Amino acid sequence: MSGIEQLIINFQELVAQVPELVRPFIIMLAGAIPFVEGEGASLIGVAGGLHPVVAWLAAASGNFLCVLVVVAVTSRARSAVVDRRASLVAATAGGGAPPNDPSSLHEAPAAVPESKGRQRFKRWLVRFGVPGASILGPLAIPTQITSAILVAGGTPRRWVLLWQAVAIVIWTTVATVSIWAALTYVVGV
Repeated sequence: MSGIEQLIINFQELVAQVPELVRPFIIMLAGAIPFVEGEGASLIGVAGGLHPVVAWLAAASGNFLCVLVVVAVTSRARSAVVDRRASLVAATAGGGAPPNDPSSLHEAPAAVPESKGRQRFKRWLVRFGVPGASILGPLAIPTQITSAILVAGGTPRRWVLLWQAVAIVIWTTVATVSIWAALTYVVGV
């Protein structure tokens, strides 16, 4: 028995100690973690001995629910910022800054340089639009961050949720099938 086979068997024995009904919820929670997402969670589920379809469904569900929460929060924050700016513009239309305007008391903060992943994501957004950025985005940054950037930039929530769902299904399916095939045909577990 190889070291990889022994590692997988030990991991499956550890997972077997968790009640069967709880296992998909653990995978769902793992799917909600940025950088683990549906792909990593499905890998954990299948390697832990869950049926590939159950692991896929739990991982994709957890990832999408987290994206849904991020989109809702980001949308509300964007609305608050846009409404605040509109009220400030209306107040300053008469001339001068309003008396309670905090921007008149402080200098503008210095711009923070963008990360390489965010720069790559923005290039993809310009080149491929929301569908391409959503599908290719997980190669650079997590889906939660991708969806927050899209919504904060003014993309409609439903459009972001649709394409993030498509991306989550695609990438989680690829990961689940890959790990199942590797465990079945290469490792033999």
